Amino acid sequence: MKIEALKIGDLVARLPIIQGGMGIGVSRCKLASAVAKAGGIGVISAAQVGYDEKDFEKNNLEANLRALRKHIKEAKENSNNGIIGVNVMVATNNYAEHVKASVEAGVDLIISGAGLPTSLPKIVKGLGVKIAPIVSSLKSARVILKLWDKHDKIAPDLIVIEGARAGGHLGFKKDDIFSSMDNFDDEVVKIIEETKIYAEKYSKNIPVVVAGGVFDGKDIAKYLKLGANGVQMATRFVATEECDASEEFKNAYVNCKKEDIAIVSSPVGMPGRAIENEFVKKTYLGNIKVTRCYDCITHCNPKVTPYCISKALIEAVNGNTKEGLIFCGDNAHRINKIVPVQELMNELEKEILEA
Repeated sequence: MKIEALKIGDLVARLPIIQGGMGIGVSRCKLASAVAKAGGIGVISAAQVGYDEKDFEKNNLEANLRALRKHIKEAKENSNNGIIGVNVMVATNNYAEHVKASVEAGVDLIISGAGLPTSLPKIVKGLGVKIAPIVSSLKSARVILKLWDKHDKIAPDLIVIEGARAGGHLGFKKDDIFSSMDNFDDEVVKIIEETKIYAEKYSKNIPVVVAGGVFDGKDIAKYLKLGANGVQMATRFVATEECDASEEFKNAYVNCKKEDIAIVSSPVGMPGRAIENEFVKKTYLGNIKVTRCYDCITHCNPKVTPYCISKALIEAVNGNTKEGLIFCGDNAHRINKIVPVQELMNELEKEILEA
């Protein structure tokens, strides 16, 4: 099959592959620029992106916003004019500040999930950046499309449909995760059709990309044939030389088995998928006392939260794979080696053409 470029307004990616944003610190400028340079769209996660700044502990917000600007600028400079996006969780405290800092730094695309980004259009109004909500169902797609249409008189520039096989936070109730996998492809088709209504109304192309469990070119080809315009992949990009995480973090993926991957609770209020380790096993026994609050997410009370998600993710990205939280997709066990980003992109392109 011929591979059509992914077009988001005037942004054109030769390959219809978006590298999913992974926090904390797993996808920053090094990974994002490599993916963009290879013809895809590279995405930086805004979640505590400044965790290794010298003043992170004392000036959390300032450190994060400074680091966010720095990583976007470096990614743009090193991407050979490629497309760079930022993933900003709706659940993030100071959400608007993170979005504005991203735009100021020259980001091309804002992708936003972990809640419905109802305020996003107002924050970026007149700033010329592309915006994309992450939805998990036809119901959530309809809600955000209607709200943006009614209150902001706009439609998204891109829609990301994330299924229950994704890594990290999942937009499903814990009891619905596995049942939702069975009808996910039907849901994708319905969301594509719903999106066409608003594409016609606003006389614009609104590409739809599919995320969650996309592992190889065969998976990509399947969704392209269903009518999607591309895919978003995260797990595969962890096991790359350019991934911003530690080698220990990457090797946790390489060495994990299918039975090691578990559904965990999160202070964000959503279930998540991660590699089961000593830390995850401790969470099964009850809350882990929070000794330092990073004020990172809304609606988190340190006194009753199951654990500090910032501390858990920072431990993991720094290589403490026993006492950190290692988010992953449900296909992580299929990874057996670490490769350069360009090699992975070449492999995916070849597999798409062969599918």
